[in-house]
Amino acid sequence: MEAVLNRNELIIRIVLLGLGATAFMDLWAIAADALFGVPQSNFAVVGRWLGHMPEGVFTHDSIRKAAPVANEAALGWTAHYCVGVIFAAVFVAVGGQRQLLQPGPVAPILFGLVTVVAPFFILQPALGAGIMAANKPNPDAARLKSLMSHFSFGLGLYVVAYGLSRLAPKGQSGSEDQVSPAE
Repeated sequence: MEAVLNRNELIIRIVLLGLGATAFMDLWAIAADALFGVPQSNFAVVGRWLGHMPEGVFTHDSIRKAAPVANEAALGWTAHYCVGVIFAAVFVAVGGQRQLLQPGPVAPILFGLVTVVAPFFILQPALGAGIMAANKPNPDAARLKSLMSHFSFGLGLYVVAYGLSRLAPKGQSGSEDQVSPAE
């Protein structure tokens, strides 16, 4: 019988996967900045965007011109890592536990590239950058940065899932608290 993870193991691995893949993406951004001068993302603007939502403001002509909100950097960074965990959960929900127990590189990298729809069609327009950063001074550079960031997130999904599959014991068959691989 194929090994499956119980609910608690599954939740813990998904959280670790999302946090780890997001950290991998951030390390990639630090390296790209140091090696190639690609500026890192400013997640304080994400916090500012989220901070204006309780007022009913969901889109901005320019998020940088919007009034700052308290703790926007912390809010933005927290949201960044929460989204990483949500994306990891979606990845496992679509790909099954096999993605955690016997990971391969293709599916997570493709999934990471697909997640670029979030900044292209939700975040960038809401912040005033336009669809696919069309309003930015150099939209092609902004698009490439987004693609590389989400590629690195996908690569991070693979690296972290591979590490977890080697370091953490696999689920055991026969437990009542198991979640099937398709769940």
